[in-house]
Amino acid sequence: MDLDDGAGAQARFEQYTADLASVLGHADRVRPFADYCVGLLSAEGRKSVEPLAAVTAPERTAAQHQSLLHFVAQAPWSDQAMLRRVRECVLPSITRDEPIQAWIVDDTGFPKKGSHSVGVARQYCGQLGKQDNCQVAVSLSVATHQGSLPVAYRLYLPKDWADDAARRAIAGVPDEVCFRTKPEIALQLLRHALVDGVPPAPVLMDPAYGNDSKLRAGISELGLTYVAGILPTTMVWRPGEAPLPPASRAGRGRPGSEDTGFGTRCRRLATDHVA
Repeated sequence: MDLDDGAGAQARFEQYTADLASVLGHADRVRPFADYCVGLLSAEGRKSVEPLAAVTAPERTAAQHQSLLHFVAQAPWSDQAMLRRVRECVLPSITRDEPIQAWIVDDTGFPKKGSHSVGVARQYCGQLGKQDNCQVAVSLSVATHQGSLPVAYRLYLPKDWADDAARRAIAGVPDEVCFRTKPEIALQLLRHALVDGVPPAPVLMDPAYGNDSKLRAGISELGLTYVAGILPTTMVWRPGEAPLPPASRAGRGRPGSEDTGFGTRCRRLATDHVA
């Protein structure tokens, strides 16, 4: 990416990063933050601190490496406050011509080697399309027909990580962070978005989230509608109907299969009437 393109991109970018830096809490973090953003856009391949330092300060790579490493790993700034500031800066632009059309619940996998990065485990990684060593973050984005914007992001901490006190202490995982399933994290993100005043819209989910009945019920309790992918084995029924109770038995022979009314097993989009 060439910021110095003669069209004022560099000045606009510097103003944007300065606006975001207002929530960092300390003036010493402003320059490393701007360098980190430039590095993410400019460096090819791995986005770890070392190549970012080489791109942003080739004449003093070692010092820049330490500066960026301190900013990323040790400086106590709030990622939630940063995402809120991003939303305040960007949302007016993408909603200038139309309102938000949907909230999108999803997750993103980041391939990782080793076992020391927080939350890293062998689990499904969307980038690779298979099970592998990675970190996973649950996200909530808002979208119009023209663009989308992530407004919430939360790292998924597998149960093995959450229950390992020694590992948590070494990695600096806060005591208040406990194990939550991905759908539980998603529901928490939705609640916070409503509290923060994000304009509501129908929630879109793939089967990894849409098949969770507690998440669907929680979304309805929040007063939101949803469109969710479900698995072909999920039982559904018509609006206004509910599963029929099991038939009475005389106690002899094997029990018959349960009649659940409209018990067709099919792949379809789920609405508020999914089981």
